[in-house]
Amino acid sequence: MLKQLWAPWRLDYVANTPPQKRKGCFLCEYRDQPERDAENFVVARGAHSIVVLNRFPYNNGHLLIAPLQHKAGLDELTDEEQLDLWHQIRDFAARLKGLLHYDGLNIGLNLGAAAGAGLPGHLHWHLVPRWNGDTNFMPVLANVKVIPQSLRALHTLLTEDRSNASNP
Repeated sequence: MLKQLWAPWRLDYVANTPPQKRKGCFLCEYRDQPERDAENFVVARGAHSIVVLNRFPYNNGHLLIAPLQHKAGLDELTDEEQLDLWHQIRDFAARLKGLLHYDGLNIGLNLGAAAGAGLPGHLHWHLVPRWNGDTNFMPVLANVKVIPQSLRALHTLLTEDRSNASNP
């Protein structure tokens, strides 16, 4: 039987700004505004990558990891970009585990609008921490998703942890 993932808290994102009507690329905007990293919830920058908190998270700790350059396909990435992206994915999977103590982690990449990409022109990976029993009656009955931590508090936790990490 097909199961559904209910995410009603994302309705504002889906209903109010259809992908075809969005102007520009928020990942490129964030890349070009390092002075606004805290406001844009940028958690880290690599030589070829950027890590940001998803403003419309499926779960607490939902991160987006993207190449700095606006590229739509895996075949467009250089070897250096691929390596940097995988290092970020690996490092932030571990960082989230250490800070949020998740029970599982979804790592996903949607290539193209037909595959579900909300920003099809700039590929990015989703890291979504999961906990045993992290779904309950609230999204179904009350149309509410309970996320126990604000984006600002999580941004602070992740950026402070990164500055204290032994490997940048």
